[in-house]
Amino acid sequence: MSGAEPLTLGVMGGGQLGRMFVHAAQSMGYFTAVLDPDANSPAGLVSHRHIQTAYTDPEGLKQLAACSAAITTEFENVPAPALRELAKQRPVAPGAEAVAIAQDRLAEKAHFGQCGVACAPYAAIESADQLEAASLQNLLPGILKTARMGYDGKGQVRVKDVQALRQAWQDLKQVPCVLEKMLPLALECSVIVARGRDGQMVNFPVQRNLHRDGILAVTEVYEGHLPDALQTQAIAAARAIANGLNYVGVLCVEFFVLQDGSMVVNEMAPRPHNSGHYTLDACDQSQFDLQVRTLAGLPLTQPRQHSAAIMLNLLGDVWFDGQSKMRTPDWAAVLALPGTHLHLYGKTQARKARKMGHLNVTGASISEVRQVALKAAAILGIEAF
Repeated sequence: MSGAEPLTLGVMGGGQLGRMFVHAAQSMGYFTAVLDPDANSPAGLVSHRHIQTAYTDPEGLKQLAACSAAITTEFENVPAPALRELAKQRPVAPGAEAVAIAQDRLAEKAHFGQCGVACAPYAAIESADQLEAASLQNLLPGILKTARMGYDGKGQVRVKDVQALRQAWQDLKQVPCVLEKMLPLALECSVIVARGRDGQMVNFPVQRNLHRDGILAVTEVYEGHLPDALQTQAIAAARAIANGLNYVGVLCVEFFVLQDGSMVVNEMAPRPHNSGHYTLDACDQSQFDLQVRTLAGLPLTQPRQHSAAIMLNLLGDVWFDGQSKMRTPDWAAVLALPGTHLHLYGKTQARKARKMGHLNVTGASISEVRQVALKAAAILGIEAF
């Protein structure tokens, strides 16, 4: 970062994760460039430069490479070929191969297995014959998931028997799928790691997560929220998965904890993650600070959590009353509560199930934080937890 003009860090994607990356980069003195086709993309609106083209547009990629010292991505469905093209000219983190694996559930599960990390029993369904074979493998009831382009519960159908499985595959247009056995869940958790080009790696505490309708609703992180042995196992598994990819950047790995106390990996996200947003206010470094460090080749230091934290996801539903009429949430009442930190993403239109922002609640004790978080949830019309 020497010279008259700071280095520019580029990001593929203009959503809220890109916006928070841009803010972190700017706070450290970098310029930023965002490539996103949406003129009103949250990251594009706050970046020094917004290249408004498709992710595969050759001219847009050329412009991004020309102005950026290094380039990252803010969502896993950025086309891997575009990242490969950029990598011919500039450092790209995470790399195209890691992103490509995360885009394909079958490749992802194979990678987990190679790293010695167990996942739920599953079968690939790419043909009618495979579907019939899968129906005989004691995987029902299960969840049929599209192998590609699924997130926040999209492209997933619960199936209880063979007839439902057949119908679900038809409804999903017979695209390649994965059938996963439904397991008796006790809870869900996630681990965020950051890994540099030199192999140095750090991690945040294990996050305990609550999902509703396939979308993250609440994340809780405080001392004693999960058994120590479970946290050690989850962190070791996440680190093994990152090392197995020779990963560079911020990686989130999600896990299911079963009722018998065992743990299986669910999926990974090659980017910062919704469950890590509490780090903006509860840690001495956020997940976006670490994303900047890994991209810029700066040293990684182990982040420290200084406050108990609960994160509430703010979906577009919060902008609607019980009669589906639009309203402005009572932010003043929420912010009158101690330890509340409001983060809105700059999206101009609220829609139900759309991620519009999040609320972090921090404090000295989890009892204090939980009390405030429940009050905030009641004000906003969010179901208690």
